[in-house]
Amino acid sequence: MAKIDAFFSLMHEQGASDLHLVAGQQPVIRIGGEMERIKYDILENNELKRILYEITPEHKIKLFEETGDVDFAYEIPELARYRANFFQQQHGVAAVFREIPSKILNAQQLGLPPVISKLASLPRGLVLVTGPTGCGKSTTLAAIIDEANRSRKDHIITIEDPVEFVHESQGCIINHREVGIHTKSFSAALRGALREDPDIILVGEMRDLETISLAIEAASTGHLVLTTLHTSSATKSIDRIIDVFPSTEQAQIRSTLADSLRAVISQILFKRIDQKGRCVALEVMIANPAVRNLIRESKAYQIPSMIQTGKKYGMQTMDDSIMNLYKHGWISAEEAYSKCTDKAMFRPLLKHPPADFTEV
Repeated sequence: MAKIDAFFSLMHEQGASDLHLVAGQQPVIRIGGEMERIKYDILENNELKRILYEITPEHKIKLFEETGDVDFAYEIPELARYRANFFQQQHGVAAVFREIPSKILNAQQLGLPPVISKLASLPRGLVLVTGPTGCGKSTTLAAIIDEANRSRKDHIITIEDPVEFVHESQGCIINHREVGIHTKSFSAALRGALREDPDIILVGEMRDLETISLAIEAASTGHLVLTTLHTSSATKSIDRIIDVFPSTEQAQIRSTLADSLRAVISQILFKRIDQKGRCVALEVMIANPAVRNLIRESKAYQIPSMIQTGKKYGMQTMDDSIMNLYKHGWISAEEAYSKCTDKAMFRPLLKHPPADFTEV
């Protein structure tokens, strides 16, 4: 048993999402969104390196020593998997571990709208799950893949860095590929995937022009492509994709994206006040004919009003989702106000509304 496993056991018992090990500091875990120090000695740089290198694959140690950054996955059987990131900082080495539950929860167990499960039955197209780092994008994607795995008889390929949720093949055949181990890059794996008879392709993240271009091409040629972006709304996701391309290609890509896009789910995590844990608020945009026309005509800024009127398609705005969490008594008015878009909608909920300097 590796020395670090004791930290993971503690983390699991306490229901923590992340473990931070930093040279020159005590270990820290994140519980319910807040950082809490562990009663343990301050970690010296050489000692921390020994602890970390005990569980690190040899080729990843070499890469870390060369570049100062590395990602990989570590698994403790019958406990959980962990996504690890090592980096160099002012006082030496540091590492962050995110716990990936061994049990994959479905959309209903996660409290996601019913339309999320329906996305698993799409025959083709592009589905984006967006939001800041650590907002549960991978968990939402895992729920969609799990639904497809149980309800379809297809071939699913996942391309991740590193592999996070591990799905056992049920109705589908599932192949997990990790960038850096099983393939050179996201783009190389995507190019290969088009020759590997897939029905569903999960791309861990669209990081660059080539990956975005290949993902849209795959979605346009009869595959269901599920992927993530670090954007905060459907409108910003569409603008981000189009802006990546040279100006001479943007009209063409706008048309292709309008044809291939099926849905954009944007999410934010909130700390619950009624119990331990966190809950998610989601903006859901389904690409109906009206939304497609707005994308083609470069009028993405009108999409929020289309989401407002698209409830029969399963659409919902982020603010409506946040208000719903507040009305259930799950989140505080203060946090709802701090993360909402329409401040005027939430301001009356506050006993002492703050002076928002950003609106001065």
